[in-house]
Amino acid sequence: MAILVFAEIADGAIKKSSLEAIYYGAQVAEKSGTAVTALVIGKADASALAIAGHYGAAKVLHANDPKLETANSMAYAKVLVEAVQSIGAKVIITAKSSLADAVTARAAGTLKAAVVGNVVELPDLSGGFKVKRSIFTGKAFADVNVTSDIKVLAIKKNVVNPVEGSTAATVETFSPALAENLFTAKVTETIKASGTVSLPEADLVVSGGRGMKGPEHWQPLLDLAEALGAATACSKPVSDLDWRPHHEHVGQTGVKVSPNLYIACGISGAIQHLAGVNSSKVIVVINKDPEAPFFKAADYGIVGDVFDVLPKLTKAVKDLN
Repeated sequence: MAILVFAEIADGAIKKSSLEAIYYGAQVAEKSGTAVTALVIGKADASALAIAGHYGAAKVLHANDPKLETANSMAYAKVLVEAVQSIGAKVIITAKSSLADAVTARAAGTLKAAVVGNVVELPDLSGGFKVKRSIFTGKAFADVNVTSDIKVLAIKKNVVNPVEGSTAATVETFSPALAENLFTAKVTETIKASGTVSLPEADLVVSGGRGMKGPEHWQPLLDLAEALGAATACSKPVSDLDWRPHHEHVGQTGVKVSPNLYIACGISGAIQHLAGVNSSKVIVVINKDPEAPFFKAADYGIVGDVFDVLPKLTKAVKDLN
């Protein structure tokens, strides 16, 4: 039962969530007596890709055709299908993301594979192939028996705690045939989100709501985020008011995050917002209203004015450093 991991890259390096997927795949491989191969598509140095071996991959297939430097779900799906067929993979693993969803859905159609998203545990192989997945925005779990010959598992971010080793993976160039009709859509411009920390990949997130009172009052939140090395986020009303850029909106209709720590500043905690953050390992809520709904979901709560609390937290963080 060969295992293939579709690993995404950013700025020439494998994303943290994809390293988690590789480690997950290595654990599945250990249970089933096989090895893990990672597939990376796009421009990257072999030395950066060899890091996949630290997380359990024996080999990396690198599809580095210049036409693949820009994400293209049609072309990427074709590469994935050929990689699966080339090694005879029966399990495809990826970190759940918008790109991976589009690529694996197309590939699964060709491969007649079953797709299971938001997987949170290793599969139970004792009586077949059963996996546990998160459903209803993390409020419940479902056990799924997967009976198809080829299986696609999309791993929920931050449910795996990888242990890094020191063995490098072998990196091989992978050059599948790419028909021109795969590139009928052209990317004319790419505008990257501002900020030094990618929100979907962040371990720490500091987020603000209407309790921040306006865009001109955001500096205390930014200071705390900088001190922590955290990504910044906001609630939907804040992005709708153009206080913060829309790519920072977290919630049911925005970015869904799964950090180790989520600090909510002046956010009441509407159910739509909770749906995007309730996978966070620890939630800290700062709000001057003791009846704010968010406190019911919080691991820790601070009842107080954010403009009094945030500078004190920032100072405490800096003192620790």
